[in-house]
Amino acid sequence: MNNGSRKNIYESPFISRYSSKEMLELFSPEKKFRIWRELWIALAEAEKELGLDITDEQIDEMKKFKDAINHDVAEQKEREFRHDVMAHVHAYGEQCPKARGIIHLGATSCYVSDNADLIIMREGLKIIGTKIMAIIERLADFAVKYKDTPTLGFTHLQPAQPVTVGKRACLWIQDLLIDMEDLEYLLSNMKLLGSKGTTGTQASFMELFDGDYEKVKKLDMLVAKKMGFDSVYPVSGQTYTRKQDSRICNLLSGIAQSAYKFSNDIRLLQHMKEIEEPFEEKQIGSSAMAYKRNPMRCERISALSRYVIVNALNPAITVSAQWLERTLDDSANRRISISEGFLAVDAVLNLYYNVASGLVVYPRVIEKHLADELPFMASENILMEAVKRGKDRQEMHEKIRMHSMEAAKKVKLEGKPNDFLDRVLKDEAFGFSREELECIISCEKFVGCAPRQVEDFIEYHVKPLFSSRKNSIKCNGDVQDDENKNPQESINFDVKV
Repeated sequence: MNNGSRKNIYESPFISRYSSKEMLELFSPEKKFRIWRELWIALAEAEKELGLDITDEQIDEMKKFKDAINHDVAEQKEREFRHDVMAHVHAYGEQCPKARGIIHLGATSCYVSDNADLIIMREGLKIIGTKIMAIIERLADFAVKYKDTPTLGFTHLQPAQPVTVGKRACLWIQDLLIDMEDLEYLLSNMKLLGSKGTTGTQASFMELFDGDYEKVKKLDMLVAKKMGFDSVYPVSGQTYTRKQDSRICNLLSGIAQSAYKFSNDIRLLQHMKEIEEPFEEKQIGSSAMAYKRNPMRCERISALSRYVIVNALNPAITVSAQWLERTLDDSANRRISISEGFLAVDAVLNLYYNVASGLVVYPRVIEKHLADELPFMASENILMEAVKRGKDRQEMHEKIRMHSMEAAKKVKLEGKPNDFLDRVLKDEAFGFSREELECIISCEKFVGCAPRQVEDFIEYHVKPLFSSRKNSIKCNGDVQDDENKNPQESINFDVKV
């Protein structure tokens, strides 16, 4: 299709703008149909091993054409049969005339469609896990670098006790660690549907093996092993339980929630000019307001994450609405909701990595914001120091109250700087020198254990995660603005385990 004709038909933004090449290829028809052929080969091999009259020559023929999919024939057959699986059975058979009679032997459509979906989702989870690990690595470096940098903490988006920039980053990392725990649990418990037949009774295979139940059971496990799985669902209807789809999409939603939280935090911090997402040299923030530096990456993370969170409702309804052994009202919905859930999370993580790799910190602005609020936060320390020097606690408390009220008026009514500390210095009742007062209100005294918490968190929670996975991660990120006419966005992770 030429570029001119492409403009006349709808194309998913996940293809043209957001998702990585590897995730798009994973959910492509080409990948699915190749897995179908791998499953037919695995079934034929297992049936041969268990005594059915299938020859090596037939299997070799199937292997020869495994990757040479004759799409034109399959498409013509589907128009004729109105059945995608049977269309591909016949297309494969035309390439493999010797094996034609044993392709799909004893199986129902869900043997290839459901098993392929499970294989693809497992591979998708591995890609996502790799990207989360890469993001954690970047955020951990950031946290260590800024573990001692005091910054104003907020509760209810109101100034609260100071934290450190690095400590705040650990909150983002911790959410991702929880997501990794959930992801690894799901991966470790992934099962194949196996070869269960039209209603899950394996009746067709009992017929093939002359009622030998042990061979039927062994067939199930042989197919699973050949496709890289350790187990199958012990019982099923025609399909594997759609509960698995819901579990996976809930995991994707959880990852999106973590990314959403991060992106919102950066958007708030960028508004305050404390921390910014990367901004390219020639990047345009606004077509009208040339001075603007919009947090477009984080806004896009938020937008796509919202899509993923809402999308998790689709498989929840699907699993709830499956009648008895199976209804087909799952199929069209699953084609969209599962694949696009993965594509959206992939896009979110590409952006997350890009932002985490290039966060820009403005220490002077952070210091200014601290200086504006710290005087009031230091009032209790000032009171305690005055009492240590023999002053009357109640008298000092009243003086601090009066000085803080007057200083607050200057700030709120007159827009002037907070002069609380100057008022305390001038008040002879306290008797502090400037050096003494600066020591009392030193930021380091207000961040508590934050620097040590960062060190412990990285040492005992993040590093073990990486030591158990000897990954070599190479990254290349390129993100363009949503307003660009020829958008292209990709980030690829070349992982060697």
